[in-house]
Amino acid sequence: MLGLIAGLDTPSSGEIVIDGVEITGLDEDGLALLRGAKIGFVFQFFHLIPALTAFENVLVPLEIAGEARAAEKAAALLRDVGLTDRGHHYPSQLSGGEQQRIAIARALANDPPILLADEPTGNLDSANCRHVVDLLLGVNRARGTTIVMVTHDAELTARSDAVLTMRDGRTTVAAVRA
Repeated sequence: MLGLIAGLDTPSSGEIVIDGVEITGLDEDGLALLRGAKIGFVFQFFHLIPALTAFENVLVPLEIAGEARAAEKAAALLRDVGLTDRGHHYPSQLSGGEQQRIAIARALANDPPILLADEPTGNLDSANCRHVVDLLLGVNRARGTTIVMVTHDAELTARSDAVLTMRDGRTTVAAVRA
């Protein structure tokens, strides 16, 4: 499902519309532009660049986007995820929870209206899991970011505004909260 929303996979039928744009008709360049402007990604396995510090991992997408104040924004994102003091560390020097928080900061670098999260707590202990969930829910509230998350965590789904259950390629709405 996340691959479809991101335009990484093509649906066998139907269409996908993001912010009024029907994405199934876009070419690779159009999809890349859409992803850069509208979508942030958080993965289960972090996908941080090992040779870059935490700060540099957050800085790279800002520099690619041509952000004029890239370093200031990267520092602010590290502050937002509570890791200002860990910015000079490499991923191998960070805990799993810290790496995931850096990945979240990087995903938020382009201020995406949509954040796709694939099992963002799957590799974390319960304390770091709660911290990451609180951070994601805070991003939703503070920024108005729509978060589409794939998870098997019942505690996490219980805190979600809407739950869509997928089984054997079919979806059902399990819960919607106001």
